[in-house]
Amino acid sequence: MANNKSAKKRILITKRNRLQNRFYKTSVRTLTKMLLSSLEAYKVNKTPENKEAAQKLLNSVYSLIDKGTKRNVFHKNTAARKKSQLALSFKAA
Repeated sequence: MANNKSAKKRILITKRNRLQNRFYKTSVRTLTKMLLSSLEAYKVNKTPENKEAAQKLLNSVYSLIDKGTKRNVFHKNTAARKKSQLALSFKAA
């Protein structure tokens, strides 16, 4: 356990940062799964509404990945790889 004031503060800061990082990582995973299921639905039923829904999800995943990269949750190359894979899956649908 921390014995001085600065060590206690570092523990609080680390806890805050861990929760923020976990939020971005889990949100990106969840939205990615939602996007992939939306793309599967679009493959089955190719309507403009399904494509528009998938496009909105893709935009929100991109936004969250970019915000996570800005806050050093994701490395820039990791973010680029994730976005590239999502774009390829969207294009293939």
